[in-house]
Parts: sequence; structure tokens; C-alpha cells
Amino acid sequence: MAALLPLPGLLRELGQDPDRLIGEAGVDLALFQDPENTIPFVAMGRLLTHCAAATRCPHLGLELGRRSGLEALGLLGKLAAVAPDLGSALRAIILYSHLHDRGAVPLLWERADQARLGYVIHWPDVPGTHQIYDGVLAILFNILKTLGGPDWKATEVALHPVPNWAPDRDLAPYRALFRTRLRVGSQRAAVAFPATCLTRPLAGADAVAYVRILREIEALESLRSLGLRERVRRVLRRVLIAGDPASGTSLEQMAALFGLHPRTLNRRLQAEGASFRALLEQTRYRIACQLLRDTLLPAQELAVALGYADATAFSRAFRRWSGTSPTRWRATQPKG
Repeated sequence: MAALLPLPGLLRELGQDPDRLIGEAGVDLALFQDPENTIPFVAMGRLLTHCAAATRCPHLGLELGRRSGLEALGLLGKLAAVAPDLGSALRAIILYSHLHDRGAVPLLWERADQARLGYVIHWPDVPGTHQIYDGVLAILFNILKTLGGPDWKATEVALHPVPNWAPDRDLAPYRALFRTRLRVGSQRAAVAFPATCLTRPLAGADAVAYVRILREIEALESLRSLGLRERVRRVLRRVLIAGDPASGTSLEQMAALFGLHPRTLNRRLQAEGASFRALLEQTRYRIACQLLRDTLLPAQELAVALGYADATAFSRAFRRWSGTSPTRWRATQPKG
């Protein structure tokens, strides 16, 4: 709930009764009493959609996100603040993001002289995804400004991958916040900046505090005692969302990542009522649905991203999963 805590104050600024609007969206007001409380992704999307419509503020998510930064990440934010450098801070956030957010993943790409910090929702059937993407982009931007120092600057902000962006939509609030080039309709929502910033030491770097907080986070991880099936599912999700299926979607590659023989991995998965192939197909379908609904990627690019030989193979698999073609499925989905 940490990222949503500024919402009541924002609604008051926009002349609305926050208790009434939040209640109308079916969200328990008591959740706003503790930043460590959790809310389902679908409920958050529904809440932001309702509030945006009631306030007639199409960029409500952006306004909400710009009021948050590292504090929205709780213990992860504290870890990032004392990391040795910006790259270490961002990689720590990404590595442990599942402790904070189970419906999406942050990603860090490096291409030539540019780095991109982005965010991809993988939870299915989430309403108001563009509000969530806007809010997260603002939070990521604030985090980078805080960690990067006073001279850090973004080189580009790629706005959310929502296919129904109106051509006449007002970009002024986005320009006012980001103060850099905007790219509308990108495949992934992300903030781009010079890759050289990743090695920049942080002003608050503290090796002792970093190790102490890292131990706290690892203790939290151990309490969750995830089974192998869920751990494999999470790795597959990250690999596919990152658009690099060649790096981990075979049984042999996955077994190597876990330090196991392929037969041992499958045997342990079977003991938990699963198989590698089934987990791969389930994950592909879930991500395919998200990409079909929230991006304009053509079937050929989706096929490549999900590790299929071509668009025909992807379409055949999608029809087997859903009973219809990717094109027809996409046409039936509510946008944004």
C-alpha cells in the first residue's frame, strides 16, 4: 500500500471526498493505515480507474506516483539507499522485488551507452494498467533522481504500452515532470539514462548497513519457504518478460540455473505436481495475454519474445490455450 498512501490527499486536492471514492471502488479504508498492508493488483487498478474517472484527471496515476520515491519500496528502498553504487542499488531492487510486488517486475536493460529501468505488469486482467504504469514511471524517475544525485538526468521516458493512447492526449503533465524526450506507445514503460551512471557511487553508501539490511531481506525470503515450482515459475516469468527466451526456457538451461541435473529438476517438480513443460506453457500464455492486451506488438514479435519459431507456431499454441486466435482474443479485451 505504500505507493497508494498519498491518494487520499491527492483526491482532496482535486476537490473530492477520498473516503467516498475509495469506498465506492470497494477498497477498505483501513488499508491506508499501514504502508506494509497489501492490496490485490486488480483492486488497485480498479481503484485508480474509478478515481481517475471521478476526478476527470486522466493522468491521476502520474500525479500519485510523483508523490512517492524510495519510501514506497519499504525495506528495499532502505537497501538501495545504502548500496555502493547506482547499478548495485537497482539490481538489488530487481532481485528482491517479489517481496514487495507480485503482480509485476522491474527490469534493467543495458544497450550500448544507454540503460533503461522499466516495469512490466504480468498479472492478467488488471484494469487501469495505464494508470499503474504512469504511477510506477514517476516513482522510478524519483528513485533515480534521488540515488543518481543532483546532476542525474533522464535521456528519454518511454510511456506505458497501452494501445488506445489518444493522439490528442495532453502530454504537458508528463513533460513537466520528466523534462526529457517522451516516447509514446513504447513496447515497455521505462526511464532511460546514460549507462555510465550505473557505476556512480552513491552518496549514502554504507557497507555495514547494506549487509545488515540484506540479511533482514534474506530472512524475510526464508520465511516464505517457496517450493521449487514457484521459484521456477518466477524465473521463467522474468526471462520471458525481459524478451530473452534463449537465456533460460529450456529444461537444461533452467536446471543449470538451479545447479541441478535436468532429470533431477523434473523429478522434483513432479513431486510438487508440476512439470517444466507445463510451467513454461502456463507462463507463456499468461504473458501472451498481457502483451496482447497492453501493447500493439504484432504476432511475429510476440512469437519471438515468447520463444516460438514464428507467428504460426505462436498462434497455434495460443488457440490451444484459449480456444481462439490471438487477433480475436485481443479484439475482445478492454483497453487501458
